Amino acid sequence: VCLSFFERFYQSLKDDKVDFTSAAIEKALVRTCKDVKGKENRLCYYIGATSDAATKIINEVSKPLSHHVPVEKICEKLKKKDSQICDLKYDKQVDLSTVDLKKLKVKDLKKILEEWGETCKGCAEKSDFIRKITELMPKYAPQAAHARTDL
Repeated sequence: VCLSFFERFYQSLKDDKVDFTSAAIEKALVRTCKDVKGKENRLCYYIGATSDAATKIINEVSKPLSHHVPVEKICEKLKKKDSQICDLKYDKQVDLSTVDLKKLKVKDLKKILEEWGETCKGCAEKSDFIRKITELMPKYAPQAAHARTDL
């Protein structure tokens, strides 16, 4: 999570032509962290880029980035400060175009909806969650929805 998140963040800084100062990078990082969910939000919490974070080691990221230090080196330094950062791994993604939703656990079905930022109010049975996912699939996973109609 550390490597991919900071690589994307660094690329977005270059794309937006942000001034590479520690302060500008910190502001951009806090802005980016407001919009992330899941494991990336947890990473932001650990480095202190969220409003509810207990620690603030955000300068351990912004200062090296301002000098264009490689992301791998930054993550290695963060590991020394807080080993939890490197323990974060992305969850395995479900291939919605081929998976049989009936064979997934309700927990996994809920996770799919959560990743989409949706909830299933009034869902009690597994079939309710499956119905909601198939209903929303064209909006959030159009390729998968198209592939499923071809089956």
